[in-house]
Amino acid sequence: MGIGNLVHMFSHLQNATRAHLGLTSIPNNKYNLNLALALHRAGLIASVTRGGPTPPDPATLLTAEPEVVTTANVATRRLWLGLKYWNNKPVLRKVQAVSRPSRLVTATMPQLSKISRGFHVGQIKGLTLGETLFVSTDLGVLEAREAVERKVGGLVLCRVS
Repeated sequence: MGIGNLVHMFSHLQNATRAHLGLTSIPNNKYNLNLALALHRAGLIASVTRGGPTPPDPATLLTAEPEVVTTANVATRRLWLGLKYWNNKPVLRKVQAVSRPSRLVTATMPQLSKISRGFHVGQIKGLTLGETLFVSTDLGVLEAREAVERKVGGLVLCRVS
């Protein structure tokens, strides 16, 4: 998996929420898309839209038809993410990479179960109230509790609070 791409995505999302942006874009690749969809399922971002180099119209953001990707325009495609705020504070406050390109961290299903309950396992600290952990599995990118529910382990990507 392109961990380097994901680490750039983490820092970009954290910077965008600190700047209180409503809409931001990241490069369109399968790793960024899978994690963005997992963040959307977890309720941490408002929307995920594929588009071009210019942002889609805010009125038609959720109903916009994705542009056709061809070999001529694939390098200019972006993922447009709508960020969420509650009481003028970002929902996605801190995104911290667990795996890095130089050190990949994996966890089995029993280890993820312990981490989800708040216990430390090896190099991974247990989850506290309001934190989520995202794991890349054979079933896609899942939140740690979903991975335990589906009885799979995988590569630990990041923790979000």
